Amino acid sequence: MKILVSALEHSANIHLKSLKKELSEDVEFIGIFDSELGDSIIDLRSLAIMGFVDAIKKLRFFFKLNTQMAELAKDADKVLLIDSSGFNLPLAKKIKNRYPDKEIIYYILPQAWAWKKKRIPVLERTIDHLASILPFEKDYYSKSAPITYVGHPLLDIIKEYKEDLNPKVQHVAFMPGSRKGEIKKLMPIFKELLHTLREEKLDIEASIIIPKHFDKADIKELYGNLSGFKIAHDSHKTLLEADFAFICSGTATLEAALIGIPFILTYIAKPLDYFIASKLVKLSHIGLSNIMFTQFNDRELHPEFIQEDVTTGNLIEAYNSYDRDKFLSDSKVLRAYLKHGSSKTVAKIIEESC
Repeated sequence: MKILVSALEHSANIHLKSLKKELSEDVEFIGIFDSELGDSIIDLRSLAIMGFVDAIKKLRFFFKLNTQMAELAKDADKVLLIDSSGFNLPLAKKIKNRYPDKEIIYYILPQAWAWKKKRIPVLERTIDHLASILPFEKDYYSKSAPITYVGHPLLDIIKEYKEDLNPKVQHVAFMPGSRKGEIKKLMPIFKELLHTLREEKLDIEASIIIPKHFDKADIKELYGNLSGFKIAHDSHKTLLEADFAFICSGTATLEAALIGIPFILTYIAKPLDYFIASKLVKLSHIGLSNIMFTQFNDRELHPEFIQEDVTTGNLIEAYNSYDRDKFLSDSKVLRAYLKHGSSKTVAKIIEESC
């Protein structure tokens, strides 16, 4: 079976690798994905964007790539789209117009419930299988929509969780993100934060989690002097071993919440990007773990600091007043809410006839 795959993001490919393990050996991927999974038509590093402004600059490039993918659909038995709605939803419509009977599966759906609810009817008309990873998501769709809650992909990957915490924080992990703009904005603050923490506790250990695909030149340019940090690449292992974390918004925050490490979310976007997003997105939180946790609680799971509120003073104050035991208890509740991983269910959908 030949599957046209569109997985543009690093996080999407982590989940795609878990899914691949559940599929039959005769399943072949074509399209866009990590080179470890086969012959992708493009290097994923060329697809990285940071916010609305950067996306606009690369529009022509993505239009051309979208057309190339639609042409490849002719030779595919099925189509699998993962996340990246700005690229994948137009691709789905293009494929469905050309090949009305071509089965399209969308895994990790566009967060239309957050900012573009008008997309929901489009998704219902265009996609044959909507594989939802959020338990509350299906409530935003019509009763006849082909949507199924399949579990959450992070629970396919995370196998160990914190059952208890060290009485004192001895090891702090820092995750400034995977996009260059995020890293450059957060690293000066994280370095100042570590200096302040060490003034209070000189023997504190600090790890900086860096994406595996960054080379030495990237690290030197983006992170600068890292003499005060231990460099780590395995986020799951590092978060499991650490006692506290400061993390840039993104999938990593949910990863930390499920593992059970107390953390604070930090996020600094380009001013124009943040202004546009604030007008489009009507949510009380930006962290996915907080969004989900507040579905069944009247309080947040962890603190969030955004834009000008990301200061050393604010982060230290939140750190010093943090109830880590309460967080650990809440993280177990969130894990139970998500139930299980998603790879086996999605693999079954792919291998079954439409």
